[in-house]
Amino acid sequence: MKKKGHPPYQEVLFEDTSTGTKFVCGSTMQPKEKATFEGKEYPVCRVPISSASHPFFTGSKQFIDTEGRVDKFTKKYAKKKQQQQKDMKKQEEKVPVKKKAKPRKKKT
Repeated sequence: MKKKGHPPYQEVLFEDTSTGTKFVCGSTMQPKEKATFEGKEYPVCRVPISSASHPFFTGSKQFIDTEGRVDKFTKKYAKKKQQQQKDMKKQEEKVPVKKKAKPRKKKT
């Protein structure tokens, strides 16, 4: 086997920034920051959402969005929708309305 093929597996302290919940889990992540948890020092990884704050796991219907991602997404696609509507109106104004052709008489 090749040496240095995989990063070392270690215990990492994950901290949920929205609720402040901390838990230790094994990971190959290599965070530089360290913190003490329950008398032992661990590398720390901060996450915006974990099982402690996600609505699926908590059973609540309220979603806590501390970073404003939902608002950002809504604004982004609202602008796109408005732009599409403006483009459609411009195209409708440019295209002349064709008159209907008179039906042909059948030969008998």
